[in-house]
Amino acid sequence: MIDREPVTQGLQALLAALTERPVGRRTVPLDADGTPAPPPYTILYPLDKTDDDKTLADNNKAAVVDYQATFVSGPKSGEADSRGGDEQVQWMTDRGWKVVQRPADGSPGYVHTLNVGPGVGCWHREAREAGGTSDANDGIMTGVIRYRLYLETTA
Repeated sequence: MIDREPVTQGLQALLAALTERPVGRRTVPLDADGTPAPPPYTILYPLDKTDDDKTLADNNKAAVVDYQATFVSGPKSGEADSRGGDEQVQWMTDRGWKVVQRPADGSPGYVHTLNVGPGVGCWHREAREAGGTSDANDGIMTGVIRYRLYLETTA
């Protein structure tokens, strides 16, 4: 059986590295003082998990896990009456797409390492953009990517 917690920690760390912004799990991330971090940031939601990878070689040592990453824009620090905008959201989601980025030379694997815990490997990753909010009058805008990770025990 593959535990979800190390997988969630690995994806959270990868998204934080790619966006260079904090990532919270199911909530707004907290800064070092324990207060909510100002946007932009990402909120990561664990979704479905199944232990069937639908392959002929399924040896009951695999799992497929789904996540949603909501990329949140926000006002620019130090600018009165500023709001989150489309450019900021697109920049964040473009960074989020790097989770599934393949090497340009065609070699196998992924450009960015996803650490999912000892004895577990992620052999395939999928992503799809799933919308977001579009009203800048709300003060924030969001973009959403849903990830599907195919995992298998390696030991």
